[in-house]
Amino acid sequence: MTSSPASHPRARTWLGAALRLGASGLILALLFHFLPFEQLLEAVERVPLGLWLTALGGYLAAHAIGVLKWRLMINLAGAELSFLQAARCYFTGLCATLFLPSIVGGDVVRLGLALRLARNRVGAVLGSVFDRLLDLTALVGVAAAGAIWLHSSLNAQSRKIFWMVAGGVTLVLVALLTVLTFVPSRRFPYRMRRHFARLRQAARSISRQPQYVALALGLGVTVQIGFVLLTAAIAAGCGLHVPLRAWLFAWPLAKLSALLPVTQGGLGVREVALAALVAPFGAAPVLTVAVGLVWEAIILAGGLLAGLASFVLARAFAPGNVTTASVSSAPAEE
Repeated sequence: MTSSPASHPRARTWLGAALRLGASGLILALLFHFLPFEQLLEAVERVPLGLWLTALGGYLAAHAIGVLKWRLMINLAGAELSFLQAARCYFTGLCATLFLPSIVGGDVVRLGLALRLARNRVGAVLGSVFDRLLDLTALVGVAAAGAIWLHSSLNAQSRKIFWMVAGGVTLVLVALLTVLTFVPSRRFPYRMRRHFARLRQAARSISRQPQYVALALGLGVTVQIGFVLLTAAIAAGCGLHVPLRAWLFAWPLAKLSALLPVTQGGLGVREVALAALVAPFGAAPVLTVAVGLVWEAIILAGGLLAGLASFVLARAFAPGNVTTASVSSAPAEE
């Protein structure tokens, strides 16, 4: 008796999830083994409940700005989602991130729902890609600001890491813009030409309104700086006091490390990267890992609340309950 073809992808999915969970568990187990566990637990317990709840509120507020930014970009490309529709898609993706390899997995879930709601599917795809690229640009920009602020106190290894990340993001941006701008449609297979033409049309729609792209980038930078400030506040609650400029440099790079699909939602990788990046500034690894674990708890709670919000919005927009009108976030061109 042979298994059906459909069972193989499902088995690979479960195997991948099990391996990622195992990798996260292994990294955390090693951290707990090599770091003084009592000091780690004491640092986590030192964070007041009020501070944790405030940080959770700030985390959700930052993602509310993220909804505005994502909707702005996809509507510039022609998706035409209302704010509540965009919020439903965004929060669904944010919740899904908890169960997927990285934040990119959440992007895919968010886009999948947007494709069902958007008037222009190609616009939803291209707008989502540009939105994520703006996020990467914002992260590199914040890290660059921290590096400039640190100046001479930044060691050679940290400088090398920064330039590698900045170079990688730049190459991705240049490659995408080159393909959309200069590659002729005839270079693609016949079946892809129509889709590529629509992608190029959506890209031109975005490029005609650079002021809104700049606004979206500004919102992205605001969100990332907000996350850095929340992390610095949590660190102070844990008893870790390092200059804000160190967090501006280290936190974005640690977040970028979570894009690697090797653990569940970046759990474990982010903490190790953050501890390594902040260590040159006098931060004890045990305290940095404690900060990372508190932040992971905020991500978990925020993701679950996002899932609840998505569920409520889905019920509100169920057929027969309410009819929604698509509203563009940017003025139409004349």
